[in-house]
Amino acid sequence: MVDTSEKVPTHRTAVASCIVEMAPETLELIKNDQFQKGNVFEVARIAAIMASKRTPDLIPMCHPIRIDSVDIRFSYVSDTRIQITGTVKAFETTGTEMEAISAVGVGAMVVYDMCKSVDRGMKILELQLVEKSGGKSGHFQRQPETD
Repeated sequence: MVDTSEKVPTHRTAVASCIVEMAPETLELIKNDQFQKGNVFEVARIAAIMASKRTPDLIPMCHPIRIDSVDIRFSYVSDTRIQITGTVKAFETTGTEMEAISAVGVGAMVVYDMCKSVDRGMKILELQLVEKSGGKSGHFQRQPETD
């Protein structure tokens, strides 16, 4: 485990995102809150927040940190895709990137789990760090990909 004991705490923020691709009919069921297990986005939001807090239990050598804020958002990208975006903030000696990535990854897995009864062909795509700030390495922002 990396020694962070001599590092000065700074305000740190990380934003991660991923895409869940599904059949148009599945997305309509989500929009209309028609899944027996409950509201897909609300269950996935709670799981994502919980995952961010449990990241050190999942990722070896990941420092436990005191998270100050977790914000999980869902947006409709197309008639077959949703995007999950997670923002994690902390005043810490180490970053929040893994917490943000864990959050949106688990959120996407919950969407899959809740909807698999009607669509086993769903895909989880483009799990990635979008932006991070704070700490010695400074600011990072993913640049849009060009075709």
